[in-house]
Amino acid sequence: MERVALLRTSGRRILQRCGRPRPLVPAASSGPRRRSISSSSSFSSRGSPSLPSRSRLLAAAAPLHCAGRYWPPYAPGLARRLSVPAVSTSPSPVPHDTDDVHEYAAKLGFEKVSEQVIDECKSTAVLYKHKKTGAEVMSVANDDENKVFGIVFRTPPKNSTGIPHILEHSVLCGSRKYPLKEPFVELLKGSLHTFLNAFTYPDRTCYPVASTNTKDFYNLVDVYLDAVFFPKCVEDFQTFQQEGWHYELNNPEEEISYKGVVFNEMKGVYSQPDNIMGRVSQQALSPDNTYGVDSGGDPNEIPKLTFEEFKNFHSQFYHPSNARIWFYGDDDTKERLRILSEYLDLFEASPAPNESKIMPQRLFKEPVRIAEKYPAGQEGDLKKKYMVCTNWLLSEEPLDVETELALGFLDHLLLGTPASPLKRILLESGLGEAIVGGGVEDELLQPQFSIGLKGVSEDNIEKVEELVMQILKNLAEEGFASEAVEASMNTIEFSLRENNTGSFPRGLSLMLRSMGKWIYDMDPFEPLKYEQPLQQLKARIAEEGSKAVFSPLIEKYILKNAHRVTVEMQPDPEKASRDEAAEKEILKQVKSSMTQEDLAELARATKELKDKQETPDPPEALKAVPSLSLQDIPKKPIHVPIEVGEINGVKVLQHDLFTNDVVYSEVLFDMSSMKKEHLQLLPLFCQSLLEMGTKDMDFVQLNQLIGRKTGGISVYPLTSSIKGKEDPLTRIVVRGKAMSTRVEDLFHLMNCLLQDVQFTEQQRFKQFVSQSKARMENRLRGSGHGIAAARMDAKLNAAGWIGEQMGGVSYLEYLRDLETKIDQEWDKISAALEEMRKSLFSKEGCLINITSDSKNLEKSGQHIAKFLDSLPSAPSLETEPWLSRLPSTNEAICIPTQVNYVGKAGNLYQSGYQLNGSAYVISKHISNTWLWDRVRVSGGAYGGFCDFDTHSGVFSYLSYRDPNLLKTLEVYDGTSKFLKELEIDNDALTKAIIGTIGDVDSYQLPDAKGYSSLMRYLLGITEEERQQRREEILATSVKDFKEFADAVGTVNDNGVVVAVASPDDVEAANKEKAIFSDIKNCL
Repeated sequence: MERVALLRTSGRRILQRCGRPRPLVPAASSGPRRRSISSSSSFSSRGSPSLPSRSRLLAAAAPLHCAGRYWPPYAPGLARRLSVPAVSTSPSPVPHDTDDVHEYAAKLGFEKVSEQVIDECKSTAVLYKHKKTGAEVMSVANDDENKVFGIVFRTPPKNSTGIPHILEHSVLCGSRKYPLKEPFVELLKGSLHTFLNAFTYPDRTCYPVASTNTKDFYNLVDVYLDAVFFPKCVEDFQTFQQEGWHYELNNPEEEISYKGVVFNEMKGVYSQPDNIMGRVSQQALSPDNTYGVDSGGDPNEIPKLTFEEFKNFHSQFYHPSNARIWFYGDDDTKERLRILSEYLDLFEASPAPNESKIMPQRLFKEPVRIAEKYPAGQEGDLKKKYMVCTNWLLSEEPLDVETELALGFLDHLLLGTPASPLKRILLESGLGEAIVGGGVEDELLQPQFSIGLKGVSEDNIEKVEELVMQILKNLAEEGFASEAVEASMNTIEFSLRENNTGSFPRGLSLMLRSMGKWIYDMDPFEPLKYEQPLQQLKARIAEEGSKAVFSPLIEKYILKNAHRVTVEMQPDPEKASRDEAAEKEILKQVKSSMTQEDLAELARATKELKDKQETPDPPEALKAVPSLSLQDIPKKPIHVPIEVGEINGVKVLQHDLFTNDVVYSEVLFDMSSMKKEHLQLLPLFCQSLLEMGTKDMDFVQLNQLIGRKTGGISVYPLTSSIKGKEDPLTRIVVRGKAMSTRVEDLFHLMNCLLQDVQFTEQQRFKQFVSQSKARMENRLRGSGHGIAAARMDAKLNAAGWIGEQMGGVSYLEYLRDLETKIDQEWDKISAALEEMRKSLFSKEGCLINITSDSKNLEKSGQHIAKFLDSLPSAPSLETEPWLSRLPSTNEAICIPTQVNYVGKAGNLYQSGYQLNGSAYVISKHISNTWLWDRVRVSGGAYGGFCDFDTHSGVFSYLSYRDPNLLKTLEVYDGTSKFLKELEIDNDALTKAIIGTIGDVDSYQLPDAKGYSSLMRYLLGITEEERQQRREEILATSVKDFKEFADAVGTVNDNGVVVAVASPDDVEAANKEKAIFSDIKNCL
């Protein structure tokens, strides 16, 4: 499950991080890929839709049906498997005395199983076993202040009713010690957590938390332990109804409908073709074990789940005997065990470990082909909307460490970058628009490999599979270029040294990596110790050659492996309406089987559930959840060092931070010198810089050179409103990183990209357009809330309009039109790209940002000077200002979907509101109370939240995977009344303030600190303003809530509405209220 309340970073984060200003489009990058979310594995997670990554060996575990945020865009797939060295950003580790701890552990009933020093992550790790129950505990001690706890249960389902997923939602809805509706939400409101979530895998369920504040950390741990072992949900049928499914009937005269958070979440998942492909592939690969069903839940099967089965599943699997428990960080290792013993000692041993064992899938003797239909829209040529993916289960038995590592390298060589041969040749073939399949997926019991294409013509389906096999056969025979192997090796080793997990806690990455072995009763230490097998693999490649290492792997695990499943997805424009009609028929039959007394009772039960959902917890129950006090909160914002200087007349910002010898740099250029007519070409221009060649190198050679010399380079446009200014901030960002010894190479390659790349490769450009179009169509289905938000911003401010032109519906329309013109107008397009280069890349308007330690900053100066000298000087051109808007009409964007994404927004500054720091507290409180209770809990949506962009003044409401439309808009319009009538005591107010400070002070690694400081500089946010806002946050009062009600109330009448929704729901809404004056059919 995903908690959508956290989804959008808002203006409050600019006070510490930099929330709202962000790349408008996914950054074109020379670095390795993020994994496609169309994996053949399936996960669900509680939190914000956020975690891409599949690889067990690094951080893994993300829900299939989530949008990505935690991984940096340039994190390579294999690096995610490896690069979890969980060290803090201080230079040296703290020693830990363990002898005394082991004596203490023995007194508490724990026996030491193994103790190992993990040099790769500067940690001492001890595996304990609780004697009474058999619970296993990994205690990892180091000096990382971002402490992590996790408890994981093996939870293999036997059917697709979604029982593990519904239980994962439900256990966090009140417990023995914390008997309120949702302690999880109270923690969201009032803790300093750096991570708070839960994941459902196909075979296990994880409950992780993280915090840098020790008191807060142990509060989180206690709430989670009580939740998993003593949840109220096993005695509360209404929680099962709310989170899982129930019949809803408001009036006996109306029709019955299904409601339930998981039910609607999974309806959204099953509306996305890539997700359907992933699920079908996984289930077809493993039809005989637990992976042959959907742990997340099939919407057709979820209503078959009974409360009795739900309770029994918890009783069977949520037991210490079936648990793996993880602690990590700089906290007291004795205290960890003391807290655990208080819970574990309450239980006796259970047979759960035997009952939860995952049996391997036996390998097939012959390949299998499967055809499935997916819901498609009426737009475009349906015969060109097929998808095909070929999948292999690689092994029946667990692989040894060296083979696993070699397969990871092979995966990177095949698919890791745009220049990787399997990816490149498939895209260049013209047989499809974009890649599907995640390559090697190794987080489950048996590894698998998946690759295919979408946007395939019906008559090319078999050709895709044939081409995949031919490419792999050729690679097995010929091997890989030595430059490609060197580039992969450097990329992976760079990531290991850099150890950059973005905003995802390093300790959690480490936990998920270890869990990939531990959960199957294998060695939990093995995945953490990569150094020796890595050096052995390097030595073997050096001695025997890469062909001797990788060709046998391709032969054995792919070419000669009969356990192959090819999945063909067929577009069906009638499927969505057919599924909807089938559901209505079932519900019609349910109603017809009921007596009048039954219907009256169902209506009464529906009202009772809603009343419970909408009734706040009493203050005494809320007091049960432990929290910090304002005295625990630092009075000053986190300081990031910044020195503003000049090199050769260009402003340079320097941030002196420990970075483990990595140098991070951003080179920014002013976009406003570019013609407005070229704006929509800009994302393709950025991709062309990194994926076309120069006069001396083709793009493969250039890409490999970047991989060999740096940690990656990306190029993207950036825009934001600037508070108090009409003109927006518009920049092109060239972002790169390298070891300190390679800084000269980094700036040389940046210069090469900016000045030497030739815009002459017409066929590659066509591929870029097709890929971008496919990506945008996928966004419409899976991230409709983001599309709605961009559209509303475009109606309300210039920065929003620019962003939507390059990343919204307008951009999709542009791409579709451009795709038809490339062959006829290539000379014109090529000339436009060249003209854009000349207008963008010059010394004038350039700014450089660099983050590293003082020694490396000083050494980098000469290389920056040389880079700047090579930039041309351009005469300033008169260009028209970019102050456009979309018409401020209410708009429906229709797509084939079973759930909706509903937005409403208005500009508070235009209504006279003056920014005060209390707005951050209030908008967070609205999301975590009013919208959470009414849109999600009562309304049945997967999530509902608001966002205040303090740079532009735009206040937005959004819902996610929402079964409603008009009802949700009514909730939005009730926000002002909610605030005016709000009664909030000091405890609740303190929690709201602390939770907001947690956002403002969110944990950052050094590169993110330097980047956030850069953004504050660009947006004119001074240290004095940061201090002022912080003081206003800390001083927030009930009076501020009442005053903000008037500002928010202006959105009711003056706001704009955008909904990404099904045609039927839009038609029904307009019949009832005539709300949408503009209707677009987009898919």
